[in-house]
Amino acid sequence: MLETLELYLQYPFVINALIVGVLIALCSSLLGVTLVLKRFSLIGDGLAHVAFGALAVATVLNFANKMLLTLPLTILCAVLILRGGQRTKIKGDAIIAMISVGSLAFGYLVMNLFAASSNLSGDVCSVLFGSTSILTLTDAEVWLSVGLSVLMIAAFVLFYHKIFAVTFDEDFARAAGLNVDACNLTISVVIAVIIVLAMNLVGSLLISAFIIFPALSAMKLFKTFRAVTICSAALSVACAFVGIIASILAGTPVGSTIVAVDALTFGICFAFNEFGGLS
Repeated sequence: MLETLELYLQYPFVINALIVGVLIALCSSLLGVTLVLKRFSLIGDGLAHVAFGALAVATVLNFANKMLLTLPLTILCAVLILRGGQRTKIKGDAIIAMISVGSLAFGYLVMNLFAASSNLSGDVCSVLFGSTSILTLTDAEVWLSVGLSVLMIAAFVLFYHKIFAVTFDEDFARAAGLNVDACNLTISVVIAVIIVLAMNLVGSLLISAFIIFPALSAMKLFKTFRAVTICSAALSVACAFVGIIASILAGTPVGSTIVAVDALTFGICFAFNEFGGLS
């Protein structure tokens, strides 16, 4: 197996997949803790379904670069979910449910009415559950992912203390003079970008696992926000690396394999926490 792994690591497409997969996992985990604590764990599902609907429309309209439509629409809906729910009588979870179901239904309807491919079921499955496109990334796509990931990581580090304040007590943060709306807007944009980047890797139905599992696993091991965030990032990167390698060696779907590794890691952390509690 080691010889096979060494052979695969000689190919540039494997290195590109590892780089992009690890970066997406890292970015997802950084804000995952904030979203879990703010009770927005399912925002990944909602925005992923929005991205699915936008991608379907972009495909029908024959966009050369589908991200030109997918990314702005996803960002817009992220803002509506994280900010709109605070100013209307519709709560955040209801907004997520409405946008999620509506976008998924609309996207599938558009793909059926204006199918550009005879293999519609295959196209849908690739978008919903991920595909092998992570192994066919071009240099431009890799550099785009690297650039966006660096910007998102830099934004998180730069606004760390503000994100911390907004996560635990928005009223106190606002009373202390912090622009809470601007912080929530920044979080919305970053999450939307992560969702769009992750669609090709894990598919729109599995993106929430990238956000939720590492955060919950880290919460079983540590108690402070900083420690949980660092642990979440480390676990997410490790699971993505192991998942991609395992999928290449075993010939399994990349996204599903990574999520399975994340779920197994959570089970281990949960068991370790329970065992420690008993002792």
